[in-house]
Amino acid sequence: MAQVQYIGTGRRKTSTARVRLVPGTGRILINDVEASEYFPYETQLIIINQPLETTETKGTYDVLVNVHGGGFTGQAGAIRHGIARALLQADPEFRKPLKVEGYLTRDARMVERKKYGFKAARKSPQFSKR
Repeated sequence: MAQVQYIGTGRRKTSTARVRLVPGTGRILINDVEASEYFPYETQLIIINQPLETTETKGTYDVLVNVHGGGFTGQAGAIRHGIARALLQADPEFRKPLKVEGYLTRDARMVERKKYGFKAARKSPQFSKR
Protein backbone atom coordinates (compact mmCIF):
# COMPACT_ATOMS: atom_id res chain seq x y z
CA MET A 1 0.00 0.00 0.00
CA ALA A 2 1.34 3.43 -0.95
CA GLN A 3 2.08 5.85 1.86
CA VAL A 4 0.21 9.17 1.83
CA GLN A 5 2.44 12.11 0.94
CA TYR A 6 1.82 15.73 0.01
CA ILE A 7 4.13 17.48 -2.44
CA GLY A 8 4.89 21.19 -2.84
CA THR A 9 7.45 23.17 -4.81
CA GLY A 10 8.80 26.40 -3.36
CA ARG A 11 11.02 29.04 -4.91
CA ARG A 12 12.88 32.14 -3.76
CA LYS A 13 15.60 34.09 -5.60
CA THR A 14 17.53 31.32 -7.41
CA SER A 15 16.64 28.54 -4.94
CA THR A 16 14.18 25.76 -5.68
CA ALA A 17 12.87 23.37 -3.02
CA ARG A 18 10.90 20.17 -3.63
CA VAL A 19 9.05 19.37 -0.39
CA ARG A 20 7.31 16.14 0.63
CA LEU A 21 5.14 15.95 3.74
CA VAL A 22 4.76 12.43 5.10
CA PRO A 23 2.76 11.60 8.27
CA GLY A 24 5.32 11.14 11.03
CA THR A 25 6.94 12.63 14.12
CA GLY A 26 8.06 16.06 12.91
CA ARG A 27 11.57 15.39 11.57
CA ILE A 28 12.88 17.82 8.97
CA LEU A 29 15.45 16.39 6.52
CA ILE A 30 17.05 18.73 4.00
CA ASN A 31 19.10 16.93 1.31
CA ASP A 32 19.24 13.88 3.66
CA VAL A 33 20.70 15.99 6.52
CA GLU A 34 18.91 17.18 9.68
CA ALA A 35 17.75 20.81 9.37
CA SER A 36 19.69 21.89 12.48
CA GLU A 37 22.91 20.59 10.90
CA TYR A 38 22.16 21.90 7.40
CA PHE A 39 21.51 25.55 8.33
CA PRO A 40 24.19 27.48 10.24
CA TYR A 41 21.80 30.02 11.81
CA GLU A 42 18.77 29.63 14.07
CA THR A 43 16.77 32.19 12.07
CA GLN A 44 16.57 29.86 9.07
CA LEU A 45 15.10 27.10 11.24
CA ILE A 46 12.49 29.57 12.50
CA ILE A 47 11.62 30.55 8.91
CA ILE A 48 11.18 26.89 7.91
CA ASN A 49 8.85 26.13 10.84
CA GLN A 50 6.55 29.17 10.35
CA PRO A 51 3.90 27.48 8.15
CA LEU A 52 3.78 24.42 10.44
CA GLU A 53 3.30 26.63 13.51
CA THR A 54 0.64 28.74 11.79
CA THR A 55 -1.43 25.65 10.94
CA GLU A 56 -0.59 23.92 14.27
CA THR A 57 0.73 20.78 12.52
CA LYS A 58 4.28 20.91 13.90
CA GLY A 59 4.62 17.31 15.15
CA THR A 60 2.31 15.56 12.70
CA TYR A 61 4.39 15.50 9.49
CA ASP A 62 7.93 14.52 8.55
CA VAL A 63 9.30 17.09 6.09
CA LEU A 64 11.59 15.71 3.38
CA VAL A 65 13.23 18.40 1.24
CA ASN A 66 15.47 18.48 -1.83
CA VAL A 67 16.79 22.00 -2.31
CA HIS A 68 19.36 23.49 -4.66
CA GLY A 69 20.55 26.88 -5.85
CA GLY A 70 21.14 30.14 -4.03
CA GLY A 71 22.34 30.65 -0.47
CA PHE A 72 21.03 29.72 2.96
CA THR A 73 18.45 32.49 3.23
CA GLY A 74 17.03 31.90 -0.24
CA GLN A 75 16.87 28.17 0.41
CA ALA A 76 15.06 28.72 3.73
CA GLY A 77 12.49 30.94 1.99
CA ALA A 78 12.03 28.37 -0.78
CA ILE A 79 11.49 25.58 1.77
CA ARG A 80 8.92 27.70 3.64
CA HIS A 81 7.05 28.32 0.37
CA GLY A 82 7.14 24.60 -0.50
CA ILE A 83 5.91 23.53 2.95
CA ALA A 84 3.02 26.00 2.72
CA ARG A 85 1.99 24.63 -0.69
CA ALA A 86 2.21 21.03 0.53
CA LEU A 87 0.10 21.85 3.61
CA LEU A 88 -2.50 23.35 1.30
CA GLN A 89 -2.62 20.04 -0.57
CA ALA A 90 -3.00 18.19 2.75
CA ASP A 91 -5.95 20.29 3.91
CA PRO A 92 -7.62 23.11 1.88
CA GLU A 93 -8.83 24.64 5.18
CA PHE A 94 -5.26 25.88 5.79
CA ARG A 95 -5.52 28.32 2.88
CA LYS A 96 -6.83 31.30 4.86
CA PRO A 97 -4.24 31.32 7.69
CA LEU A 98 -1.36 30.66 5.28
CA LYS A 99 -2.54 33.37 2.89
CA VAL A 100 -2.94 35.92 5.70
CA GLU A 101 0.65 35.31 6.83
CA GLY A 102 1.88 35.56 3.21
CA TYR A 103 3.44 32.09 2.97
CA LEU A 104 1.67 31.16 -0.29
CA THR A 105 2.96 34.21 -2.17
CA ARG A 106 6.08 33.65 -4.29
CA ASP A 107 8.66 36.33 -3.37
CA ALA A 108 9.32 37.81 -6.82
CA ARG A 109 12.39 39.86 -5.82
CA MET A 110 15.40 38.81 -7.88
CA VAL A 111 18.89 40.19 -8.48
CA GLU A 112 18.75 42.87 -11.16
CA ARG A 113 20.86 42.11 -14.21
CA LYS A 114 24.01 44.03 -15.11
CA LYS A 115 23.55 46.50 -17.98
CA TYR A 116 26.13 47.21 -20.69
CA GLY A 117 28.17 50.39 -20.18
CA PHE A 118 27.69 50.10 -16.41
CA LYS A 119 29.88 48.48 -13.77
CA ALA A 120 26.91 46.79 -12.10
CA ALA A 121 23.11 46.86 -12.40
CA ARG A 122 22.92 50.59 -11.65
CA LYS A 123 26.49 51.70 -10.84
CA SER A 124 27.76 53.84 -13.67
CA PRO A 125 31.42 54.61 -14.49
CA GLN A 126 33.01 57.55 -12.68
CA PHE A 127 32.04 60.89 -14.21
CA SER A 128 34.79 63.06 -15.65
CA LYS A 129 34.10 66.53 -17.01
CA ARG A 130 37.11 66.38 -19.38
